[in-house]
Amino acid sequence: MVSINQIRQLREETGISLMECKKALEEAGGDIERAKEILREKGKEMVKEKGERKAAAGIVSSYVHPGSRIGVLLELHCETDFVAKSEEFKKLAHEICLQIAALRPLFIKMEDIPEEFLDGEKKIYQKQFQNSGKPQKIIDQIVEGKLANYKKEISLMSQSWVRDETKTIEDLISEYAAKLGEKIEVAKFTRYEI
Repeated sequence: MVSINQIRQLREETGISLMECKKALEEAGGDIERAKEILREKGKEMVKEKGERKAAAGIVSSYVHPGSRIGVLLELHCETDFVAKSEEFKKLAHEICLQIAALRPLFIKMEDIPEEFLDGEKKIYQKQFQNSGKPQKIIDQIVEGKLANYKKEISLMSQSWVRDETKTIEDLISEYAAKLGEKIEVAKFTRYEI
């Protein structure tokens, strides 16, 4: 039997509804850490289910770094105005703005990167190993590995979150989508630096 204190604690730590917390705790046999994992897994499933829904509401959030030399504008979408006006949603928008200011992504997702853009980078990597004496097959593997890392670095969704490197921004958004019960997506962003 799961106690109300366990449910309350899980609710406070995750922000997910009491009913979902109770179900997760029952499934985990009262183990709070295991219940958190179950909620994370369910959250990813919920996000997949919400994938077809339209995120037509949202906010434009901004961040100006102290010293006023770096600024970010972010358009973050959700399904309803109710969620868009919530403090949790605004907190997520702020976290994403901080991420953009700190790590300078160029694209939202890896799929958004144009091939021409990657071709230029690929040529640079190949030139670096041109006279290395390594077989072409090895050079190609190294170049592909460097290119994969580069794509992760310049894509917001695949970047490690600056506050917790065990999570990507995509994981962070999925957690908030599970908490708020709506589809959340980054529509666009702009980063300015002087």
